[in-house]
Amino acid sequence: MSTLENFIAGLPKAELHLHIEGTFEPELMFRIASRNGLKLKYNSVEELKAAYDFNNLQEFLDIYYSGAGVLIGEQDFYDLTWAYLLKIHSQHVGHTEIFFDPQTHTSRGIPFHTVISGIQRALEDGHEKLGITYRLIMSFLRHLSEEAAFQTLEEALPYQSWITAVGLDSSEKGNPPSRFERVFAKARAEGFLTVAHAGEEGPAEYVWEALKLLHVSRIDHGNRSLEDVRLTEELVRLKMPLTVCPLSNLKLKVVNDMTRHPLAEMLEKGMMVTVNSDDPAYFGGYMNENYLALAQALNLTQEQIAQLARNAFSSSFLNEKEKAEQIAKIDRYVGQQKG
Repeated sequence: MSTLENFIAGLPKAELHLHIEGTFEPELMFRIASRNGLKLKYNSVEELKAAYDFNNLQEFLDIYYSGAGVLIGEQDFYDLTWAYLLKIHSQHVGHTEIFFDPQTHTSRGIPFHTVISGIQRALEDGHEKLGITYRLIMSFLRHLSEEAAFQTLEEALPYQSWITAVGLDSSEKGNPPSRFERVFAKARAEGFLTVAHAGEEGPAEYVWEALKLLHVSRIDHGNRSLEDVRLTEELVRLKMPLTVCPLSNLKLKVVNDMTRHPLAEMLEKGMMVTVNSDDPAYFGGYMNENYLALAQALNLTQEQIAQLARNAFSSSFLNEKEKAEQIAKIDRYVGQQKG
């Protein structure tokens, strides 16, 4: 293992952009499908992995939703989440803020309670047994109606103590944040924080809408913000966090070459950028792999890498004391590496 790999491997990290359904590794998918008496349309793990060659976001989403279809019982959602927690524990990720998509499951008759109970139970076990702190973010699927989002919000209210924020994901093109302005207003009135995917495949205008209409605390992705100078300046002024996902961007052709990834320019302009894995089972890597791919392609220094890790804790929904404690761990780690 190289010096760079070693540095990244041991660096304390937080993940802020992670779809729990996107951590569904093929081996686990086949096991759960078998347990539930379901047959996947792929005959082997190898055949399924071979299908992970996407040309765009929609091609990925088609297979993503198909895979999620084998999740039926509470234990399935527990096993999915627990497998992710074990993985990130091995990569020194001490805090995670997880998206889940209830509509992916309730639309096929799985009760909201079943979905969230399995995920929450695993997160609590992860906190108790692995020391991983967490927040849970419920995302609305933007290719569905605002009415469906309102219904999902109502279903979530009894579990409000478990859910920190609401988000907006799925097919971005043609589904601007403005379509969900009213349901986000209702969510904020109920006490939820808000985040939204914007500026991945959609234009910079979608980032403006997320800021002005949804009043988000973070922009998920935000790559195309750089196309609008005034927007870039506003994001810097607001210290608005961007949860960037390098390997996802490469896999979905948002960027064609990691050496051309906009994160270096974002850092240079003083934007509050963070590194995340998005849907790691599908995109070829968890946190360490994302940091390493980016660091190698952009020739990032150890200090720049550490700053990205600090940015993630600063941008998290932890309280100020918890943020300071985690950032102090990074500073100690960097000092030890220099020593």
